[in-house]
Amino acid sequence: MKLETNNTQPGADSAYILDNAARETPVRFDALSAIYDRATIQHLENIGVGPGWKCLEVGGGGGSIAAWLAARVGSTGHVLVTDLDPRFLEPLQAPNLEVCRHNIASEPLPEAAFDLIHARLVLVHLPKPEKVLVRLVAALKPGGYLIDEEFDSASLRSDPAVSPGEIQLKSQIALFRLSEERGLERRWGRLLYGRLRALGLVDVSAEARLFMWHGGSVGTSLMRANFEQLHDPFIAGGHITEQELQQDLVQLDSPDFMMPSPTMWTAWGRRPPAL
Repeated sequence: MKLETNNTQPGADSAYILDNAARETPVRFDALSAIYDRATIQHLENIGVGPGWKCLEVGGGGGSIAAWLAARVGSTGHVLVTDLDPRFLEPLQAPNLEVCRHNIASEPLPEAAFDLIHARLVLVHLPKPEKVLVRLVAALKPGGYLIDEEFDSASLRSDPAVSPGEIQLKSQIALFRLSEERGLERRWGRLLYGRLRALGLVDVSAEARLFMWHGGSVGTSLMRANFEQLHDPFIAGGHITEQELQQDLVQLDSPDFMMPSPTMWTAWGRRPPAL
């Protein structure tokens, strides 16, 4: 299945702040897979993804979920996996898996084409996620499922008053400020349940997961990759000094460091079956 695409790249004014071309990207993708793939796969199994399904994986990143889907749907199924920069998806090899460079924020999708659409940590990076969500729902077949997994980084912060070991890193605050400057909704994960219901999906449900990340953990390796990649915009934007950033990076390896992760919300629902 071919998508209409103009092969766009993120421009200088793009809201997306974690470009796949950065050297830190493989570390980020490995950490996200280690932390979240198990729960993602459980949700996909729960809705019954199986042989013959036509699936769209939006923002496939490192490709771990696309590869799982391709094995799950078998030779009678098909998986289309997209990304704005698909360089980490191109090595995927399966006869029922297709990789496509596609900008979900601006380029169209075929209507009523997919039994499943899955995205993880894609819409939270877009300044107008509601418009993209409408497009995703329209691309579902009647009876098809949408599963979206997104962070809410606004509703829970480190609080030393609750737990003295929790630290609010200045680099984390810088990340929040940079996101808000780009017009991003940091609560997007929390808003998903209501948005899916408002768009007319049925059997809508949601759940949230979070972790206490500690020094030297896979969670702090994710944070390190993000902070190092955003070094220049952090400093140029005046959000943090070089010394403060380096101090935070040292903290990430401290055995005493801990902080709650962003809340990962998973919301899912079905397009109503045809009458």
